[in-house]
Amino acid sequence: MDKNHPNYDAERVGFQTRISHRPDLIVPATTPEDVRRAVAGAAADGLPIAVQATGHGLPVPATGGLLITTSRMNAVTVDPATATARIEAGVRWDRVIEAAAEHGLAPLSGSSPAVGAVSYTLGGGIGLLARRYGYAADQVRAVDVVTADAEPRHVTPDSDPDLFWALVGGRGRFGVVTALEIGLVPVERLYGGGLYFDTDLVEPALRTWHEWTRTLPEEMTSSIAIIPFPDVPQAPFPGRTVAHLRIACTGDPQEGEELVRPLRAIGPRLLDTVAEMPYTDSASIHNDPTEPAGYYATHTLLRDLPVEPLLGVRGVVEVRHLGGALAKPQSVPNSVGNRDALYFATVLTPGLAPGADLREVRPVHEAVRDALSPWSTGGRALNFLYGEQATPEEVRKAYEPEDYERLTALKAQWDPANLFGAL
Repeated sequence: MDKNHPNYDAERVGFQTRISHRPDLIVPATTPEDVRRAVAGAAADGLPIAVQATGHGLPVPATGGLLITTSRMNAVTVDPATATARIEAGVRWDRVIEAAAEHGLAPLSGSSPAVGAVSYTLGGGIGLLARRYGYAADQVRAVDVVTADAEPRHVTPDSDPDLFWALVGGRGRFGVVTALEIGLVPVERLYGGGLYFDTDLVEPALRTWHEWTRTLPEEMTSSIAIIPFPDVPQAPFPGRTVAHLRIACTGDPQEGEELVRPLRAIGPRLLDTVAEMPYTDSASIHNDPTEPAGYYATHTLLRDLPVEPLLGVRGVVEVRHLGGALAKPQSVPNSVGNRDALYFATVLTPGLAPGADLREVRPVHEAVRDALSPWSTGGRALNFLYGEQATPEEVRKAYEPEDYERLTALKAQWDPANLFGAL
């Protein structure tokens, strides 16, 4: 479809509405053959290619060229004997979670079940069970991809270890991935939920959570968000700034309850939803927004967590606890970098209109990043480089230096014309 098609705007706009692709042509793919033909046509005409499943973590938006949308490719097949799933390019995590749960298994999904599972995984994937099981990327077993020569390939660590390594962590820069085979983990239930503290307990909650994370077992993955709610009736906590502690523990529920006791001791809670739950209810832990929205976000990977720079920020602040399995060598190598970080701090400005002017927003984010710089690892997380932030300089920071050089060489081999965009 071209720009004159009545469905052009609906097809190109994803979950992130502040920025959107504006391609010359869109191919709504339903099969791998659709993808192959689209890549062949684009290559023949010298058109750059962008790909979109859900448009949550939208990278540099395409202006002109060809956009392949994969949301219609949404089949999921679970093999309980091998504890694996085959997921197509447009599948969202909710479908994978439900399919795996029928066999007492779970994927390494993120906080929102509406996010595209394939793009999330190829960029790393820091999920609800991350400290116990590592990155979602670490569970990839095989990749079905159409490369720049319009050839469909089934890539495994044995069949082509270099291309596999580049695809898993390089996201969409080496081809259009049409399906993944991923490992599932034996998690049917967990001890999890949210603790919500009112304005006067935000600072104690952040300080207590930080100290609490220093001695946690890998079975506990957690994060904290500081959320200033607007003073409107439809807001969950109108006019309040709330500390939302998020808990996901894969150990025994009684052990989880003991671990959470110091957090409950912070003080009275506005809401306490932490309890044993099926993994199918895990979306309630973060309770992320489900409707498309415009937002701007920046992040910093940290060796340790200072508290003061995160207080009084004009926007939503989120900090995730890393380490554990995230920092361990993976059995099947991939290119996901910066595994030495212990915390991941994000500042998010929500409620932005399409094409919103960021001149007032950027200084807020830059001030927080500058204040955190003494504790920064200097790295970036690829999945969180949105829009204009996904510059070559920032993307380079998502990898170890030697890995970036290896990726550059493989990029020149597999996509010499930069059909899928530069690294």
